[in-house]
Amino acid sequence: MSDAKTDREKTARLPDEDVVAVLLNQHARIRELFADVKTAEGEHKKQAFDELRALLAVHETAEEMVVRPVARDTAGKKEAAARNQEEAEANKVLARLEKMDVESPEFDAQLRAFQKAVEDHAEHEEREEFPTLRAGRDEAQLKRMGTMVRAAERVAPTHPHPTAAGSPLAQWSVGPVASLVDRTKDAIRGATAHP
Repeated sequence: MSDAKTDREKTARLPDEDVVAVLLNQHARIRELFADVKTAEGEHKKQAFDELRALLAVHETAEEMVVRPVARDTAGKKEAAARNQEEAEANKVLARLEKMDVESPEFDAQLRAFQKAVEDHAEHEEREEFPTLRAGRDEAQLKRMGTMVRAAERVAPTHPHPTAAGSPLAQWSVGPVASLVDRTKDAIRGATAHP
């Protein structure tokens, strides 16, 4: 199993803004945030989970919008569909976790199971999907995809939306509207939490 340090080492060997580099950097940050949430307490734990939740939401949305359509070509329809299905399931779990008290034992138990599922998903991407992207697209295309992932993340929802998860078409049609609602809620919560 990969860890954040290994992900960052792999990223350092790739061209800047290469889509695989962008995604590996995010995988590293996701692993770091899981570790932080597991060891934190109180407000810090809530803030770390909120950051993890938002990163997972935008990361998975961008993958579904940008990476999966290309992966259908390079890795095959079955592989792309399997990754989308995993993301759809993860989105449901993330939505349940978001409603829980982060200090509860149930949250911690579900978080551990969720972390394993997310890490397994990332391993599948890193082993089965990313190499085919690198082999099937040239450097300029990979950089363009990296730019597109970053752009998709700027308009992606920051909270889980299980009805759109796992479907690139749904992400393109529902995602920007859901993002506007999510980012407005986040801004209001942030303003009221820190007057």
